[in-house]
Amino acid sequence: MISLIQIRNRLIEAIKQSSLTQKELAEKLQVSQSCVSHYVRGTKMPSLDTFANLCKILDVDPAYILCVD
Repeated sequence: MISLIQIRNRLIEAIKQSSLTQKELAEKLQVSQSCVSHYVRGTKMPSLDTFANLCKILDVDPAYILCVD
């Protein structure tokens, strides 16, 4: 079973690899910085559209973030 913690950890790693700050990522996603903070903390999940854009911006396969083999 995939845990929210695993997804959160992969998202954090992808953001680190991108060298973007949460503020910069929020601007590119056209969401507030607090939204990105919620995603990173694992307290909220992005909508499907936002998730797709997030993966595109971070240049990461959605399957990786979702821990799907």
